[in-house]
Amino acid sequence: MSGGRISTRTQKTARMQKTARARRTVRAREAEHLHEATTADEADEAVRRTGPVRGTGHVRRTDPLRFLRATLARIPLPLRGLRPRLLAAFVLVAMTGALGTGLLAFREARTGVLQQSQDSVIHQFRTSVNAVAPYLTTAPDRSALQSAVNQVLYTNPSSGWRVMATYGGLRAYAPSADFDELSPELRRSVRDRRAAVFQRVNVDGHPRLVVGMPITYTWGEGRESRLSGIVMYLEVPQNTEEAYVKAMVSGIERATAVAFCLAVVLALLAASGVLRPVRALRGATRRMAAGHLDVRLAVTGSDELADLSRSFNETAAELERTVSELRRLEAQARRFVADVSHELRTPLAAMSAVTDVLDEKALSLGGETGDALRLISEGTGRLSGLVNDLMEISRFDAGVVELNRDEIDLAESVRRTLASRGWQEQVETRLPGPGVLRTRVDPRRLDVVTANLVGNALRHGAQPVRLTVGVREESADMAWAVIEVTDNGPGIAEEAMPHVFERFYKASTSRTRSQSSGLGLAITAENVRLHGGRIRAANLPRGGAVFTVELPLLRDEADADTDAHVGGGAR
Repeated sequence: MSGGRISTRTQKTARMQKTARARRTVRAREAEHLHEATTADEADEAVRRTGPVRGTGHVRRTDPLRFLRATLARIPLPLRGLRPRLLAAFVLVAMTGALGTGLLAFREARTGVLQQSQDSVIHQFRTSVNAVAPYLTTAPDRSALQSAVNQVLYTNPSSGWRVMATYGGLRAYAPSADFDELSPELRRSVRDRRAAVFQRVNVDGHPRLVVGMPITYTWGEGRESRLSGIVMYLEVPQNTEEAYVKAMVSGIERATAVAFCLAVVLALLAASGVLRPVRALRGATRRMAAGHLDVRLAVTGSDELADLSRSFNETAAELERTVSELRRLEAQARRFVADVSHELRTPLAAMSAVTDVLDEKALSLGGETGDALRLISEGTGRLSGLVNDLMEISRFDAGVVELNRDEIDLAESVRRTLASRGWQEQVETRLPGPGVLRTRVDPRRLDVVTANLVGNALRHGAQPVRLTVGVREESADMAWAVIEVTDNGPGIAEEAMPHVFERFYKASTSRTRSQSSGLGLAITAENVRLHGGRIRAANLPRGGAVFTVELPLLRDEADADTDAHVGGGAR
């Protein structure tokens, strides 16, 4: 009993395993089918392949536009231009017209020639048969048939005719017995009808006309004619008609070749007429992109291309006027900033001297008087810094900034910058040893770069602020000095990242009255690029911002003196 139960359980387990394997196989096939469908044409094609079924095949829909785009994509790029397309269109139209006209004319002319030849041959043959019919008895023998055949052939000696007469089982031929072109259909038609029957056959590649004509007799006036049983057959070569047809085909081929050549010439002329102003427009746009806003096109004619040229000229004139006005306003703004900054330096110098004296007295004064003096001192300091930054930006814009390079120790320069501003305790540094990293830079501008980056991190970031100086080898003859400043603050917003180095840009509108003028990072970027270096900003994965400056090492002074005009702003 237990053995039976075990056997039953084993069978059930085997059936369950078999069913599971079958389900997995079906799912695998469905997944494979859907995968193939998805890779062929994504989900839409998968829906179509697994859609309604009619009979034993799936219903599949094709997209003509997709097929056309795929076909055009296979065409080489040089053949997609305007000239090849015009050439192809002209040639296609010309060849279609020439071939269509030629085929229509050929069909009509061939039909007319063959019909005329056939009517002429049948009429001539009937006349000859009518001439010999009265001399034939109702039951002619072989000699009578041969005589009639010879008489018909004698009356048409230069036509290349071959004649045969039949009566029952009798046959008569002229000029030879080689007469095998009679088809069963032709024999039946001649046997059953009282009219002449014809058929065109092809023998060894040459056309021939075969005519069968039964001879009828009428006994008594007004009585219906009856078949005599005598049938005359005629075989005529149509060499003349064949030569005429070949001449027509040759003429059509020559006309098509001429039409093709004319289409190519006309297409090239039309393409030249269309592409000439297009090329002129392309050259004008390239010159305009290069800064030549005074470029204009010569307008000839009154077609669409002439309208396009006039529109381009109007656009170019308006663009030139607008750009000139913008340049004038920009020059005025730069001159205004430079003049205002210059004029403010003298009174600010006096105000700074006064605030220095007031600062000393503010220490001994308390209450509102002391607070007012300290507020005046801070405002005067910020105004002085803003004027200095504006003067520096105006010099960058005017292109009068010069580098005073000197070979210095970068690590020592960074230490002096931090010490002069009292930031040694607020900034963690990782610097190379003395004399390890030396390069030719402008010490004053490097001090500005370092101070702006560290000051920006201290104002808008959070402790700890780290400053690292190192070297990055790019190639055997190219190396970069890398200065990296990081903080532990909230970082830079993604929407503000592209504008970090723009002038007067502040990432937070709530800091519009902060100590930052919005020019610190702009001046930093200008100084870095003036050295031929690079600067970038990013966010750290753990939080905080990182500013990286790369300055070239071991470069000649002439190569490093570049003058790039870019904008910037403070974070």
